[in-house]
Amino acid sequence: MAEKRMRVLVEGRVQGVFFRANTKKKAEKLGLSGWVKNLDDGRVEAVFEGEGKGLQEILSFCEIGPKLAKVEDVSVEYGEVEGLEGFKVLR
Repeated sequence: MAEKRMRVLVEGRVQGVFFRANTKKKAEKLGLSGWVKNLDDGRVEAVFEGEGKGLQEILSFCEIGPKLAKVEDVSVEYGEVEGLEGFKVLR
């Protein structure tokens, strides 16, 4: 069972730059569960569940994003773990 849950909203040029695919790859490498999706307002939303160290690493990634991204703001909320399994890109 995961230790913590983190919801992240990322603003800037974060759609159409492979943000979701790269987030999925990084999250899986870190052993995190959750999902990532594009929002209609141009932001990306992601939920991660896992160990504290992995969450800090994925947050650092979200603050920069993949090469083509231009992250302008990241907001973070912590919540109750739901026991998510695997990591999905939602449409």
